[in-house]
Amino acid sequence: MKQFNTALAAAALFFTSLAASQPQPVTSIKGRLRLPDDKPLNTTLITLNDGQLSTYTQPDGSFVFHTVGPGVHVLDAHSHIHHFSQVKIQLLIDSMDAPKCIEYVYPGAPKQAVPHPLLLTAHAKYEYFEKRQGFSIFSILKNPMLLMMMVSAGIMLFMPKMMEGLDDDQKEQMKRQMEMQQDPTKMLSQMWTDISGTGEEENAVAEHRKTSTKAGAKTVRRTKRE
Repeated sequence: MKQFNTALAAAALFFTSLAASQPQPVTSIKGRLRLPDDKPLNTTLITLNDGQLSTYTQPDGSFVFHTVGPGVHVLDAHSHIHHFSQVKIQLLIDSMDAPKCIEYVYPGAPKQAVPHPLLLTAHAKYEYFEKRQGFSIFSILKNPMLLMMMVSAGIMLFMPKMMEGLDDDQKEQMKRQMEMQQDPTKMLSQMWTDISGTGEEENAVAEHRKTSTKAGAKTVRRTKRE
């Protein structure tokens, strides 16, 4: 039994070493980058599997990877100006000359099969700077400081006309409010008076004094006439 197990292990080791000694099949991956308007493209870095293999495009945009083994490979075009699709390439040992290529416009986008050799067209151009806006009168009107100045000028212009329609008591009240706005301590005192309710009593006393003064003045006038 021990001899049988030993022979089996030796046979397995022999076949494993024999398979390892056989050369692994390799192939070439070819393609070309192009712009939508067919203008000349700058030299661009092309990588497989995040830089495991790398090459550069030729003046016509073509590129080639030699001695690529079987498996799934990811091809990226590293351009700082244009955006190209990412391509996943599957190479099977039985069909190394017919790679299966799947294109992703961007990570997570719907996939679509593309033929080999690859032909990748730029989808968009990167914009690193915003276009400078021209002069516009509406942009000036959006300035907060200008809006505040316009509101202040409008108040100064229409305030005299608004004051003409007010009686003496309303003018006096508005004058007091303007004084309180200029002096924060007076404004706080007025707020406290409104909250506590003491201002109503003072107003009532002041109103009573005004009424008494007016009644006294009328009595004095009648006495003088008599």
